[in-house]
Amino acid sequence: MINKFMADKLIISFEEYNRTVEKLAIEIHKKYNPTVLIGIMRGAAPIIDILSRILKLPIAYIVIQSYSGEGMEDKQGELMFAREISSLANNEDFNRVLLIDDLSDTGLTLNKSIEWLKNYGPTKSFIKEVKTACLWKKKSSSFEPDFCPVKLENDPWIVQPTEHYEELTIEDIIKKNNQG
Repeated sequence: MINKFMADKLIISFEEYNRTVEKLAIEIHKKYNPTVLIGIMRGAAPIIDILSRILKLPIAYIVIQSYSGEGMEDKQGELMFAREISSLANNEDFNRVLLIDDLSDTGLTLNKSIEWLKNYGPTKSFIKEVKTACLWKKKSSSFEPDFCPVKLENDPWIVQPTEHYEELTIEDIIKKNNQG
């Protein structure tokens, strides 16, 4: 099921990623009937795209940035939320929310996002229920998502299929595609 371990890294292929999202969709379909999917950006972007197509649901996004400061790049810092949810969903769609992230690492992002969402002015009076979903839960995470197809027995760095783009420049991509 899980592709390769390299040191403390878990390398996920596109094929494995899509299969895991499909397993998540099946789990959600069997146990919950959400009225809107809310993705935590950036990690949830591809997940929410696929789930919204499978489950035929409206989507919304919240943007969160973790600021750690200089010398703390690998540590989670204070979470900063964008001012608004980005969505074309109607307020009434926010009745049964499924909040989605790519993984539950420490659990802090999901916990704080639920709290922020329940206090978000424009939709808070419409929210009756918030459930959570992610693809992977690390062993040391203190958060238990409602839906999660892969619960890891350790805490590897998860290398997702698009992550290599963070190391590339547009010039690298132009050169690779021979488009000078």
